[in-house]
Amino acid sequence: MFESLTERLSATFDRLRGRGRLTEGDIGDALKEVRMALLEADVSFQVVKDFTGKVKERALSEEVVKALSPGQQVIKIVHDELVALLGAEKTDLAHAEVPPTIIVLAGLQGSGKTTMAGKLAYRYKRQGRQPLLVATDVYRPAAIKQLEVVAEQVGVPCFQMGERSTPPNIAKAALRQASTHGHDVVIIDTAGRLHTDTEMMDEIREVHKAVAPHETILVLDSLTGQDAVNVAREFCDAIPIDGVALTKLDGDSRGGAALSLRAVTNKPIKLAGVGEKLDALETFHPERIASRILGMGDMLTLIEKAQQSVDQDKAAELQKKVLQERFDLDDFLEQLQQMKKVGPLQQIMEMLPKSWLGMVGDVGPEEIDPRELDRIEAVIRSMTPVERHSPKILEGSRKKRIARGSGTTVADVNGLLKQFYETQTMMRQMMGASGRGAKGVPPGPRGGPPRIRSGKMKKRSRSR
Repeated sequence: MFESLTERLSATFDRLRGRGRLTEGDIGDALKEVRMALLEADVSFQVVKDFTGKVKERALSEEVVKALSPGQQVIKIVHDELVALLGAEKTDLAHAEVPPTIIVLAGLQGSGKTTMAGKLAYRYKRQGRQPLLVATDVYRPAAIKQLEVVAEQVGVPCFQMGERSTPPNIAKAALRQASTHGHDVVIIDTAGRLHTDTEMMDEIREVHKAVAPHETILVLDSLTGQDAVNVAREFCDAIPIDGVALTKLDGDSRGGAALSLRAVTNKPIKLAGVGEKLDALETFHPERIASRILGMGDMLTLIEKAQQSVDQDKAAELQKKVLQERFDLDDFLEQLQQMKKVGPLQQIMEMLPKSWLGMVGDVGPEEIDPRELDRIEAVIRSMTPVERHSPKILEGSRKKRIARGSGTTVADVNGLLKQFYETQTMMRQMMGASGRGAKGVPPGPRGGPPRIRSGKMKKRSRSR
C-alpha cells in the first residue's frame, strides 16, 4: 500500500532528521520533493497545492524553527495534515435503530462491488448479525450466479428474482423477505454503470428511492487513481452517497485516489479492501493510513488482526512454556502458523514501523518471500518429535537427513536453528523481565517485532 510514496517521503524526511536548525530554504526544498512525490502518486494538483501550502505555513512558524528537533516537528506537521486530508477520523457505517439496516453498493463495472458485498456480509456474520445479500444486477452475464457463489462461501442467503424483474422491484421484494425471515442487514449489490449512462443512473436513483438505504456506499478501484475521483464526483451529483469503499489497496496503489477523495468530494472513505479473501476488509482509519504512508507503521491494525486470529488459550499456554523454559520447535512452528493466520507476511511487514525493519534483517516488505514460512515448516516437520523437543541433539548426520527430507541444505537447517535459539532467548528475556508477553506473538529485540530472516533457502540438489 503506497510503497512508492512512502519511499519518496521517507527519503525526504530522513534528510531533515537530526538537523539542529532548519532554514526556510531547507523546508522549501523538502516540500518541493513532497509535492513531486504526491503528484507522482496521482494526487489531484489542487489538493497537492493546498496541502503543501498548509504544511509550509505551519513549518515556518517560529516555534518550529526554534524547536530542539525541527526536523521531527516538520514530519509531525506533515502527518497531521495527511490525517486531515484523509478525513481526520474514521467514519463507521450507519445502523438502523429498527432493523434491517439497508446498504446499497454502487459503482462502475469491475470495481469490486460483488466481492465487497461478500466481505461486508462476512463481517456482519462474524458480529453475530443475520445478513441477506441481494442480487439486482440483471444485465451482466452470470452476475447473479457470482453473488450466489459468494453468499455460499460466506454462509448467508442470497435473494434473487432472475433477470426479468427490475432492480427496484427486486430490492423492495428483498426487504419483505428480510422482514419475514429475521435478517437485520440487507446488502444490495447493484449493476455496474458508467456515470455517463443516463438511463442506468436513473435506475439506481429508483433503487435508492425504493428502499431508502441507511448507507449508500460507492465502491471504487484504488488502482484507477484520479479516474476514481472523477467517478466519485459524478456519482455524488447523481445520488446521495454516504461514503466510499476503496478496493485493491493491497495492490500497487499509488495513493492518489485515497489522498484526493475526501478533499474533492467531501465524502468519507469508510472501508478498504486489502486482499481477495473474505476477511480482507478494514475500516479506513485516516490516522493509521497517514502513519503507514510516512513509514511509521500501523501497529493498532496489526494488534487488532492478531486478536481476531490468535487462539488466546494457546497464547496463555505458550507464555507458561516460555517462563518454564519449555519452548521448543513445535511451539516455534505453532507461532509461525499463528502469524500466517494474521495475514500475508508482506502485509504484516508493511504495518511495522520502518525503524523496526533493521531488527528483522534490514529488509523491506517487498524482499520478504512469502514461501519462507512454508520452507521453515518443511524443515521442522522433517524432524522427529524428540528432535523438535530437544534440538540440541541435532548433529551432522541428523541435519543431513532433515535437509534431504525437506528439500533444503544443512546450512538452511543451521540457519533455522539459529533463528529458533535467538527467538527463544529474546522471549525468555522479555517475559522474564515483565512476567508477561504479547499474546500469541513472540516479541523481538527491545520490544520490537518477532525476528524474521529474509534469506531464501536454496533447494538441495538430489544428485549424489
